[in-house]
Amino acid sequence: MRNDPVSTATAVLARVGGPANVVSVTHCMTRLRLTLADPAAGDEEALRALPGVLGVVDGGDVWQIVLGPGVVDAVTAEVRTLLAGPPAAGAADGAVAGAVAGAVAGRDARAPEDLLRLPDAGPEAAAGRGTRAAEADRHRDAGPVRTALRRVAHVFVPLIPALIGCGILAGLNGLLLNAGLLPALTPALTSIASAFMALIPVFVGYNTAKEFGGTPVLGGAVAAVVVYPGVAKVTAFGVHLAPGQGGVLGALAAAFLATRVEKWCRGRVPGALDVLLTPTVTVLVAGLVTLYGLMYAAGTVATAIGTAATWLLDTTGALAGLLLGGLFLPLVLLGLHQALIPLHATLIEQQGYTALLPLLAMAGAGQVGAALAVYVRLRHDVPLRTTIRSALPAGLLGVGEPLIYGVSLPLGRPFLTACAGGAAGGAFIGFFAMLGTRVGATAIGPSGWALFPLLAGNRGPAQLAAVYAGGLLTGYLVGFLATYATFRPATDSTGTGTGTDTDTGTSASTPTAATAPAPGT
Repeated sequence: MRNDPVSTATAVLARVGGPANVVSVTHCMTRLRLTLADPAAGDEEALRALPGVLGVVDGGDVWQIVLGPGVVDAVTAEVRTLLAGPPAAGAADGAVAGAVAGAVAGRDARAPEDLLRLPDAGPEAAAGRGTRAAEADRHRDAGPVRTALRRVAHVFVPLIPALIGCGILAGLNGLLLNAGLLPALTPALTSIASAFMALIPVFVGYNTAKEFGGTPVLGGAVAAVVVYPGVAKVTAFGVHLAPGQGGVLGALAAAFLATRVEKWCRGRVPGALDVLLTPTVTVLVAGLVTLYGLMYAAGTVATAIGTAATWLLDTTGALAGLLLGGLFLPLVLLGLHQALIPLHATLIEQQGYTALLPLLAMAGAGQVGAALAVYVRLRHDVPLRTTIRSALPAGLLGVGEPLIYGVSLPLGRPFLTACAGGAAGGAFIGFFAMLGTRVGATAIGPSGWALFPLLAGNRGPAQLAAVYAGGLLTGYLVGFLATYATFRPATDSTGTGTGTDTDTGTSASTPTAATAPAPGT
């Protein structure tokens, strides 16, 4: 099968139950996220075996397909194009088309007459339907916490490109201001870089209403109350409100409330009056609750988050860095790392930067160090060394999933030693935070070397860059040494090393191992 975006998109849709089974399509920097009407109709193993698919995270009705940076944008565009095409003749036709496509790709050895047999024919199919129904029930019974985190991630993930672009401009503008260069340009750059952050609650409200089944513009309208300058004249709980109080958390709560009010109205207001009364009542009720309750409450929570983050780094920085840097890779595997975006956004709103991101970025450094150790150990495993060489540039820039799914996770032990490297790098940066040098980032998304232009904190640019670079080097070194010392590749009959850990027995050379499922998914 060709590895171009059109072929990949076509093959992916055939293995998730066909276009009719796809409810929505989104993507982040590396993953295509498909919401499926019936998750049991998808073939996860066949999806993992596709060329170009680095891994699959099964999150219930949302499947995250890891494709890597750049590739995911092209494939997502093709998936949307295919979904916008003429509807399929039926589910059975889609199943047959998917089976034939698999056979053409050389991945299905069944006879043609078997390929054309409808999937719901005979007693075996009836038993299969029972199995699929049970599987669907399992997906629907996914934990409420994980479901809530996933839905919150859907609100914030579409905002990442703007956060990256504006963050880089803010960093560039800061350098120009510190150097006294281009004084006529810096005010313009300040406006461009700051405008999105000033209005981010509106975008959060829009996406929240969209995610939870409301009218997006009504969610945005209610969330706009949070940033409207006139709220300074409103008194709640004996104090005047401040524009932006509560930030993204207040906007999230306000828009969610708006969707609940809107749905309540839709079921009770007569159709002739719905177009007039429902939007009015939604904005009025949700707006008043936002002003006289949610902004104050969310502001209190946001302040507590900022205070807690500062205290955590100032008093237990090394331990906090060790834990955050060491546990971030498992969060990435589970697809739960995006749930941290509201925390980052809140800290950026309050302090101008998030001090958590550089700590978490150390996980990628440990991953790079572990991959380099595997590369040195397996001198004769040409396919795996080729994989490492191709994935290292992305890993150095903070995109670690190609290395995770292609190298460390299939081999087992290198994944754990990569976590150890991340923990060491995080502890390094956390230790300097305890000494008074707090390193942060003005935006979220980039990591690794790509985070240097976004660094900010309570010290000068050179000091911040030096501490961050020291963390990266620590992560690289510990990840490399821990992996080199504990990873013992097996040898074949010729005496050369193979991509198999002698202790775990896992291999990165087999197609299924190269895209091993994330633990617990």
